[in-house]
Amino acid sequence: MFSKEKFTLKSIEMQEKRVFRDAIHNYIHVDHDVILSLINSAAMQRLKRIKQLGGTHQVYQSAEHSRFTHSLGVYAIVRRMIDESVVGEYLNDYDKITVMIAGLLHDLGHGPFSHCFEDIFDEKHEKYTVRIIKEDKEIHNILENCVNGLCDDVCAVIEKTHSNHILIQIISSQLDADRMDYLLRDSYFTGTTYGQFDLSRILRVMQVKDGKIVYKQSGVQAIENYILARYHMYWQVYYHPTTRSYEQIMISIFKRIKFLYKNGYEFENISYLIPFLESKVNVNDYLNLDENICFYYFRKFADSKDTILRDLSNRFLNRKLFRYEDFISLDQKERIENECRKNGYDPEYYVFCDDQIQVPYLHYGNKDDIREIEIIMNDKLVSLSEVSEIVGAIIQSNNNKMDSKIYYP
Repeated sequence: MFSKEKFTLKSIEMQEKRVFRDAIHNYIHVDHDVILSLINSAAMQRLKRIKQLGGTHQVYQSAEHSRFTHSLGVYAIVRRMIDESVVGEYLNDYDKITVMIAGLLHDLGHGPFSHCFEDIFDEKHEKYTVRIIKEDKEIHNILENCVNGLCDDVCAVIEKTHSNHILIQIISSQLDADRMDYLLRDSYFTGTTYGQFDLSRILRVMQVKDGKIVYKQSGVQAIENYILARYHMYWQVYYHPTTRSYEQIMISIFKRIKFLYKNGYEFENISYLIPFLESKVNVNDYLNLDENICFYYFRKFADSKDTILRDLSNRFLNRKLFRYEDFISLDQKERIENECRKNGYDPEYYVFCDDQIQVPYLHYGNKDDIREIEIIMNDKLVSLSEVSEIVGAIIQSNNNKMDSKIYYP
């Protein structure tokens, strides 16, 4: 074990370095034993059993990639920021290993079906990421056996409380390694081009001023392309109404399970769901649940005695999705609900409205806020919105796009 003051990356280099072949980054290099040990940990391997894009594969059938490959990708981009931009010159070796690990572990707390699962059980993945790092013995021991206090420092980066704001910006800002990887990766695996942007150019124009990451004026166009790529990916991929229909059916399944469990329905065996249904979830309970187990339960529910649970499970497994139309009024919803009742469908589980909104760029109006993207002009920092006509127009329009849909059988 090393102290923070005496730690060097050289001291933990592996004699035989490893590479992971990746569709986005070609070779992902692993030079340090602590990184490889974390990759091989049970908590990280679990992410292979959680899809990165939830139900998006119902629209883009090749979008089957996992949270694991994304996490490796974020680690790879963090390494590039350290090695290929001036950012690395402002970090000591301990900062570098801390932020590389934070990038690798940042999604450790995702549950099955990602953000949908959070909505159902009110379990935020950021909270569980930190809990897993601190409470899972394997992860905790790997970190603390490397450097005393490394566990808390990695969590501080993820929780955005670390004293070094550069580390936070690398992992979580409007232009960070997380967003960069998922745009490129999700675009590739959905077979679309919406999420493509010039990563190498953005790395080249990165600068550090006043203790935070900023950008050269010559990189404004590359940043604009990144912002527009994110905007189009949300509307063309992430918020696709068919994906939302699939996910809403899953939400109805869990809603029905919770209702039946509360009212004494005798399930055959749902032991991995019990802690969530009783709101008594510990870290082991959380790590034990993945999408494979959920699909096994859905397959069993497809033969359930409960007609609603049986029907919803079959729809989910066999892609018998609900239709949708633009949500216009409450009268429209009431009409659809009455029609569903006539056809034997309980609107509680078969009619739902869904609103999605996308803000292309957030302007905080505070130069001390590290989430603001800032540009160096004449050795002074100005907000991106003051330099970019495109971003300025987005902010001035104050017209964030919203899409409201109503779903029903």
